[in-house]
Amino acid sequence: MPGQGEDLLAGYVTGPAAATEATAAALARAGGARAVVLVEGVSDQIAVETAAARLGRDLAAEHVVVLPVGGAHGVTRHLRRFGAEGVRLAGLCDAGEAHVVARGLAAAGLGPRTDLERSGFFVCVEDLEDELIRAAGTERVLGVLDGHGDLGAFRKIQRQPAWRGRDEAAQLRRFLAAGSRRKLRYARLLTGAVPLDRIPRPLTALLAAV
Repeated sequence: MPGQGEDLLAGYVTGPAAATEATAAALARAGGARAVVLVEGVSDQIAVETAAARLGRDLAAEHVVVLPVGGAHGVTRHLRRFGAEGVRLAGLCDAGEAHVVARGLAAAGLGPRTDLERSGFFVCVEDLEDELIRAAGTERVLGVLDGHGDLGAFRKIQRQPAWRGRDEAAQLRRFLAAGSRRKLRYARLLTGAVPLDRIPRPLTALLAAV
């Protein structure tokens, strides 16, 4: 696992145009893929690929491409495209976007709207950050923040009137979501910090499906 600094995001698209550039980069690798994993954004891509590596999987060697689609509403066109090509499809989504994915699967003729898992799509209870925080536990997450120089910044958020006294897990989700680079870095760091036997089920089930 890389240490502090930019190496955490080596090989990943960052910056203002990350959403579209990451999709384009993944699509360029998708020709001839055995399976395509559709995820909402780059942070999800990082978490899936980090979890796969920790579990001894080499997705590139297995011809599995993780494709960030730029939000759940981008799923349908990729379901149509790769479904028509006969590529195995799987994916990950947030609970609030599950209905969007379900509609997309039905529209592409790839599965029942009422059972996403039968179609290889797995739902995070809230979002992937929530899954990782619960799996790691707040004390471990705070330790990771401390180890990467961000604990002081988190404590400042905790003292803000809008967040003072709130559940610490909710405060952590807010902190991780504040800034795209931070969200990407901690997708890598937290997925790497969770004990192997506690990697969130949406990640392990997704990888088992491909």
